[in-house]
Amino acid sequence: MAQQQVIVITGPTASGKSSLALSLAARRGGTVINADAMQTYDAFPLLTAQPTAAERERAPHLLYGVLPLSEALSAARWRSMAEAAIARCLEEGRLPILCGGSGLYLRTLMQGIAAIPDVASALRDEANADWRTLGPDAFRARLARHDPALVARLKPGDRQRHVRGWEVWRATGRALSDWQAAPGHPPPWSFAVALLAPDRAWLRARIETRFDAMLAAGVLDEVRTVFDRGPDPRWPGLKAHGAPELFAHFRGTLSLDAARSIAIDHTRQYAKRQMTWFRHQLTPDVVIDPTSDLASEAIEKYLTKTEG
Repeated sequence: MAQQQVIVITGPTASGKSSLALSLAARRGGTVINADAMQTYDAFPLLTAQPTAAERERAPHLLYGVLPLSEALSAARWRSMAEAAIARCLEEGRLPILCGGSGLYLRTLMQGIAAIPDVASALRDEANADWRTLGPDAFRARLARHDPALVARLKPGDRQRHVRGWEVWRATGRALSDWQAAPGHPPPWSFAVALLAPDRAWLRARIETRFDAMLAAGVLDEVRTVFDRGPDPRWPGLKAHGAPELFAHFRGTLSLDAARSIAIDHTRQYAKRQMTWFRHQLTPDVVIDPTSDLASEAIEKYLTKTEG
């Protein structure tokens, strides 16, 4: 019996994934399933470019805006959520279309991941307290003695992932990088992966245009609503691109023009890192130029070939 197929549309931020996924879902009776970490959170639908009400009417969308900003989302947790969403689509006779640029999450789903034991909340609280007490550099050096492979691939200021590495080490006595490298159990579906690979200059301009469109659509009010609640700065959902810069603007430490410029620059840097990851970690079935009028046809041509 042939495996049931799941479509994956991925690529850097602002490359047009959502539009392409929606078009395919509308034509093929599909459901779009979110594969972007920040779009999983509920408070920034404009800032994270979540589907609009009109787009949701054209096709069902799952896993968008389903978590509060305070909740941590790991690749393993997202995988569990995505597997349930895919199973639901297939039971309803709909085509599952994963859409997003969180490459590690997608790889975890497609290739499987070792089952890391749950970590007690007390250990997580202890690790966060250590990060504050020791400071990022000392915390990083301590973690490196137990999990050098993990530290080597983390940015120095990435508190969430450093804390995760330490809490797993404390809970299991085994490095998180060892757990992640262990053989996993891939799900029982086949994946057709389409990678959007736009021209760099086009993508840089599109990132700027999109952020300006967000500002025009009211993203300042959206982010201000969260800022006024006095959220804990450790909340994972506050990492959404643009949120830290706009928070700084509301605190009076950045002008709006400066916040805009820095947010756009950080988003461009992120897109560059995404493309580097995709080039080295992903083997797509089809590579698509999103600027082409034939982008949708490229996916359709590939799908028709696989179905034949």
